[in-house]
Amino acid sequence: MISTAAAPLLAAAMTATPAPPPDLEAQTSAWHEKRIRSLTSDNGWLTLVGLQWLEEGDHPLELPAPAPRPSGTLTRRGDQVTLALAPGVTATLGGQPFKGGLLPLDEGEKAVVQIGRLHFYAIKRGERLGIRVKDPDAEARKKFHGIQRFPVSAAYRVEAKWEPAASPKKIPVPTVLGTIDEMVAPGTAVFQLGGKQLRLTPVIEEGEDKLFFIFADETNRTDTYGAGRFLYADLPKDGKVVLDFNRAYNPPCAFSHFATCPLPPRENRLAVRVEAGEKRYGDH
Repeated sequence: MISTAAAPLLAAAMTATPAPPPDLEAQTSAWHEKRIRSLTSDNGWLTLVGLQWLEEGDHPLELPAPAPRPSGTLTRRGDQVTLALAPGVTATLGGQPFKGGLLPLDEGEKAVVQIGRLHFYAIKRGERLGIRVKDPDAEARKKFHGIQRFPVSAAYRVEAKWEPAASPKKIPVPTVLGTIDEMVAPGTAVFQLGGKQLRLTPVIEEGEDKLFFIFADETNRTDTYGAGRFLYADLPKDGKVVLDFNRAYNPPCAFSHFATCPLPPRENRLAVRVEAGEKRYGDH
């Protein structure tokens, strides 16, 4: 039996954070540089310039300049979208000549249609189908000025106890579209931060081998993006998960009104300030 005097010591030992790597700041900077390279790439979120939702039936393909108007006709039939190109319009699909036809519901390179410098692809969000348009010459990309961050701190790299779900379950995840997605939640991370015991429930995205945390905290009111931030973590090992909030980052919606981001589930709203990771960008 554990004595009353020993109980606090045992609790402290169970929640102690392991020593951070000696090069935490260098590792975090390298991660952030890679993140910025992806964000500012030819296909990054800063190139997003349009999102056209499709009801059943025919719709003109609404591409911004410099694409010709009309560029073609989109037809939705159930969960399928086809494109008929306007006369004189040339296009490629997955880098190969494309005369028109079925558009794959996939965001991989093989599903990308290109007309001039613009490229687009079909997406499915719940029951909604749409066309996402990107432009490597987008103003948001040209005017990007970097993202401010909190100073790197070992205090925000915490080891959480992993509580696996008793059985596979899904949790409701709200989105900026006003819809609810049901996503697989494999368990919950329990940890100490700011003198409080906190809990975060991640989800697993299809095809991913990382825990995906969508969370909010009290810095959202002043310093960070108001709708919350994202954080990835490695899968649990020996009943533990390392949460490095120095790598908390802004969702795509912080940079574009055309993104379709998930929002923090109710259980992932932390009643503390997480002064780590990326700060608010621009006027978002």
